Amino acid sequence: MTKIVLVEDDLEMQKLICEYLDNYGYQVKNFDNAKDALSAIKRDDFDMAIIDLMLPDMDGFDLCKMIKEIKDLPIIISSARGDIGNKIMGYEIGVDDFLSKPYEPRELILKIKAILKRVQASAATKVGKLEINGLNRTVTVDGFVTELTKVELEILLYLIKQRGSAVSREQLINATSLDADTKSRVIDMHISNLRYKIGDNPKTPKYIKSVWGIGYRFL
Repeated sequence: MTKIVLVEDDLEMQKLICEYLDNYGYQVKNFDNAKDALSAIKRDDFDMAIIDLMLPDMDGFDLCKMIKEIKDLPIIISSARGDIGNKIMGYEIGVDDFLSKPYEPRELILKIKAILKRVQASAATKVGKLEINGLNRTVTVDGFVTELTKVELEILLYLIKQRGSAVSREQLINATSLDADTKSRVIDMHISNLRYKIGDNPKTPKYIKSVWGIGYRFL
């Protein structure tokens, strides 16, 4: 499950964002100050940060710089300070995206998905006899290259990231570029195609195992 750290001192806004992200299957750890957020980032392994600029104990830009010193974590700035100057400053220090308040929560979800896709695509992954190159969407199986579709690659990378844990079809929908209203059977179709391309027999799986009543697990 994707873990997000949220730093927002507007408690009403904080609650709204947490509830919305939770509905999309994201695990959120929320804070109203920079100090506690930094401590959590040092302890835990997060996938992304959402930062407000106007915090009680530190400017949001300074917090972003400190986060980047700890870990190259993708960051979305969520702030009422949405003028071009603040946006440029954010991008200059390595912020991935900027949302000017007020905004529709759905826009935040789309930006999160887009950033996670870029992060996944930039990483090369090797598991057993599988070698995955996210940049050209290819997988090498026992030395033979097979091309995956965009969604198939997203599914494979997410399953590998959650290796050993059962992943629901809803989680897979949220972790990919598929529309949120996509039916579960569409995921099953993509899994079937993915298995065929990587030479995985569902009856005796080497990589992707069906988990009855839940979804799938990468072995």
